Amino acid sequence: MKNFLSENFRLKTDQLFEGLTPEEQESLMGSGVTHVYKKGEVIFREGGIPSGIFYVKSGRVKKYKTTAKGGEQVFYLCCEGELLGYHALLGEELYPDSAATIEEAQITFIPKDNFLRVLRNSTSLSNALLKALGHEFSLFINSITNLATKSVRERLAFNLLILDEKFKSSHQSAAGSQIILSRTDLANMVGTAKETLVRLLQEFKQAGLIEKTDKTICIINRKGIIKEANLMGLNPRTKKG
Repeated sequence: MKNFLSENFRLKTDQLFEGLTPEEQESLMGSGVTHVYKKGEVIFREGGIPSGIFYVKSGRVKKYKTTAKGGEQVFYLCCEGELLGYHALLGEELYPDSAATIEEAQITFIPKDNFLRVLRNSTSLSNALLKALGHEFSLFINSITNLATKSVRERLAFNLLILDEKFKSSHQSAAGSQIILSRTDLANMVGTAKETLVRLLQEFKQAGLIEKTDKTICIINRKGIIKEANLMGLNPRTKKG
């Protein structure tokens, strides 16, 4: 199940720089400027003009669309090692979404000219970006399908599984992660009202599926959450195209 979530609901931009030579990596990162963003700071806004890309050195960033009523639809959470804003820059388009930190973060801005110069001269980076863009399209199709076909309860359980992986540190044991996300952001990610989210979280707690405080959520019964997400019959290793 972990591999299924990672393959189908996670961008792979943290792997983009793996094939670069030390000189190419230095050309990219050496030209960058790292800024410390406070929790809640906007990195770029929907409709803005891209002038470079952003590399998340630490912290977490939400990507979201603004709704017609002025709310947010959070559709992805970027973590350490991932890139932001490259798709708009490559398409020479305005930002189609917004990005803001959910916790203090260190983010490196790499200017457009430096990024494009390395891209033109690096077959490895070009191929990696093509794969990342194709995977990103599949990811958003999966997310739209998830939003359209699952109940709110199923979507909440499903998003808790994704967030459990997102908040898990490399040295953490098999125990559930401490998911630190505001109830408003989680409701916007699930696509429901905050009041409905709070009620469902309480039901999950009473059922022994999660532990929670005002600021954290921890899955304590992973099989139970998988069942609530209606994923019990899914075996991605046996699926063939």
